[in-house]
Amino acid sequence: MGFRSSSLSGGEHYKGRHRFEHWYRDNTVYFITARCRGRFPAFADEGCKQIFWVKFDEYAAAHGFVPWITSLLDNHYHTIGYLKAGENLGPMMRKLHGSVAKLVNDRLPHRLTPFWYDTGKQGYFDGCLRDETQGDRTYRYVQRQSVRHGLATDWRAYPHTRVNVDKDRAIARANHLNAWMRNVRYKRYDA
Repeated sequence: MGFRSSSLSGGEHYKGRHRFEHWYRDNTVYFITARCRGRFPAFADEGCKQIFWVKFDEYAAAHGFVPWITSLLDNHYHTIGYLKAGENLGPMMRKLHGSVAKLVNDRLPHRLTPFWYDTGKQGYFDGCLRDETQGDRTYRYVQRQSVRHGLATDWRAYPHTRVNVDKDRAIARANHLNAWMRNVRYKRYDA
């Protein structure tokens, strides 16, 4: 099973805080999220949302990412899915974010540059899910984004929350593939 990590800084800690890093791990369920710089509502326009979906579907398929559920809001998105080859995460995200930033910026009245970075050059956050409990909680979190942000009273009424794989089926498949990262502690579980 392949695994490596990358970070913009060399040490484990930066300014007293644990540094951010991307993990590239084979056969893993990932949670991925990104926000537009300054929380700018770049996806408020329906056409911009369609650009995101076309590119998301294109690059997810090209890099073997099987999305379970994805929710796109006006200034950010969340997705959970399975990735067989961890090395595909970086190229998928570079292509997705680069193409979406270019095409959406072409529609905006003024360019948003950088488009995705919010703090410290972190273009996106990815996390490898540890187990069924974290998978269930994260799935429900993504599912309820539109309600949480006041865009719908029922997540099913929001057209930009897309379910590709039912939660129970997805979790059962991840169990079958042993796709959880069970051997790494998750701080929130320690409380």
